[in-house]
Amino acid sequence: MNLNQARERIDELKRQIEHYNFCYYVLDRPEVSDAQFDQLYRELQILEEKFPELLTSDSPTQKVSGLPSTEFGAVRHRVPMMSLANAMSFEELDKWQERIMRGLDLDATQADKLSYVCELKIDGLSIALTYKKGKFIEGSTRGNGEVGEDVSLNLKTIADLPQELKATKDYPIPEMLEVRGEVYMPVSGFASLNKQLEEGGDATFANPRNAAAGSLRQKNPRVTAKRKLSLWTYFAYVTDKTLKEPASHEESMEMLASYGLPVNKNRKRVKGIAAVKEFCQYWHDRRHQLDYQTDGVVVKLDDRRLWNQLGATAHSPRWAVAFKYPPEEADTVIEEISYEVGRTGAVTPVANLKPVHLAGTTVKRASLHNQDQIKRLDVRVGDTIVVRKAGDIIPEIISVRLNKRPKAAEVVVYPTKCPVCQAKLVKTEGEVVIRCPNAFGCPAQRRRRIEHFVSRDAMDIEGMGEALVEQLLDAESIADPADLYNLTEKKLSIVESMLTKEGAVKKNVLTVLANIESSKNRPFASFVYSLGIPHVGSSVAELLAERFVSIDELMKATVEELAETEGIGQKIGESIVNYFAQESSRNLIKRLKAAGVKMEGVASERQKLSNRLAGQIFVITGTLSQDRDGIERLIKINGGKTSSSVSKKTNYVLVGANPGSKLARAQELGITVIDEAAFKNLLSE
Repeated sequence: MNLNQARERIDELKRQIEHYNFCYYVLDRPEVSDAQFDQLYRELQILEEKFPELLTSDSPTQKVSGLPSTEFGAVRHRVPMMSLANAMSFEELDKWQERIMRGLDLDATQADKLSYVCELKIDGLSIALTYKKGKFIEGSTRGNGEVGEDVSLNLKTIADLPQELKATKDYPIPEMLEVRGEVYMPVSGFASLNKQLEEGGDATFANPRNAAAGSLRQKNPRVTAKRKLSLWTYFAYVTDKTLKEPASHEESMEMLASYGLPVNKNRKRVKGIAAVKEFCQYWHDRRHQLDYQTDGVVVKLDDRRLWNQLGATAHSPRWAVAFKYPPEEADTVIEEISYEVGRTGAVTPVANLKPVHLAGTTVKRASLHNQDQIKRLDVRVGDTIVVRKAGDIIPEIISVRLNKRPKAAEVVVYPTKCPVCQAKLVKTEGEVVIRCPNAFGCPAQRRRRIEHFVSRDAMDIEGMGEALVEQLLDAESIADPADLYNLTEKKLSIVESMLTKEGAVKKNVLTVLANIESSKNRPFASFVYSLGIPHVGSSVAELLAERFVSIDELMKATVEELAETEGIGQKIGESIVNYFAQESSRNLIKRLKAAGVKMEGVASERQKLSNRLAGQIFVITGTLSQDRDGIERLIKINGGKTSSSVSKKTNYVLVGANPGSKLARAQELGITVIDEAAFKNLLSE
């Protein structure tokens, strides 16, 4: 490759990497796998090393990936947050240690004397936490390494995060402490969230990392709280002189733990690179048994005094490296393609595979998601395909081995009728999902809808599991959720006896009946969620329950009224209106109401205060001294409305510290800009 060819390739790689970085860090919608991204990044590094005259300061290799979003206030890090260099093999680990040896001016005989701390690399979202006199005051994302996004309110919803540190004899509380960590979504929570999104016909997250990032960037902290995020911390920087910084990395981890911060115990202090490799090998398969995703091991020199001596590149510290496990993939054969009908009528194609062992489990099935995915992959029955686990969790088909395709393999013809009830399938404009429109007549939808209705986040009827629901449907004891409230001890006893030992039937039946009765008083948000309205998950149900105080009020809402509710939007608004426009939906509500099911929230707070902000639309931007959610509530209960974007209809833009692009937009349109003091005056007028 000559200089001109190298220049063209480097320019192309820069464009690709910047685009993929934006999709990954800002949009939370990765377009390529981590392995594919790493391959492009490594190619760019190699070319820049071979042609140093083409290396520029704006290259992705010379800066930290990630861009701060304008949706949140900006936070400048007291200590820059850098990325880590990657080691893709044990040979590259050896080369990393050789660079350390040269940097410290050590000979080969001293290599095994160096101590390292090995930690599992958590695949989540990097965050910086600031504690002042032991109290949590601020939390932000990494952003571009110098400036991140203020996500303090959302971080406060994470149960693992202490709001106040605990002082000990060995570690008193410093004046200022900056802590680094990783917010992640547990594997169990990720699987549950994606199942909920898919059932509602919504786009699913590619992996737990993107689910965590998307959840932490929610405008409404209540939505974040619903996602059940977790946290590990792994760095401590004392940014004042009130406490001496730990001499070793292991000691800093012990200090974090003593303060009450969550620290991962799956780490080890070792001597020599051979012991580092042993740790990496030990966790290669065992990592699949954990309830969090890890794709490698972070290795750091333990002696922090050596960190300054080694320094850092513009991109990463020289004293640490991330060893990354190769992506686990396997070849297998598609034996059949079947079609499953969800509770919203979505017909999902599923590839039934010849069983193959992958990432710690046996994989037999992989979702093909929709018709477009089948066409994109050009997948056919009998094909040999490459399968992997997305985020090491959900099986997905990557590609087809076309050279192994059987001659008789035929192009997949998507069904035009529901595989269960034979109703003609329909496709809504703007959606990729194909649905069965027979919402209340399709047996598959009936079953899934009832299973959803009784689930924990919905009406939480314990004991009413999938097997019992199936038995009740087969016995024609129920046909929809309202029938559950007409069940008798006799009806339940008949089907229960098929599922359990006779001696336990009566006890089980009475327990289930008691749980059905108590479900009548579930929170209004839970009831709204239980209806299974397309695109209305538990978080959206919470927003609806806050905005509308009863099912009658929600049923009367127009698309415009729903769309202007923060976090709802046009698409969800239309879905809600369409649901309640159906006679079958209204009849179900009527029967549930007659059964005594509670369908309203706490008495509207809007009625307790004045309408002094009636008709006024507010947009909030920047970091406020008060809880943003509380300010939005004040606006709403005084008759006002909030919006996420500035338009000509906006009356006020309430500005806090470090406002984003919304302030500039308000000034451009001549919208009245107020601060918190002026907002208080509006309320007191």
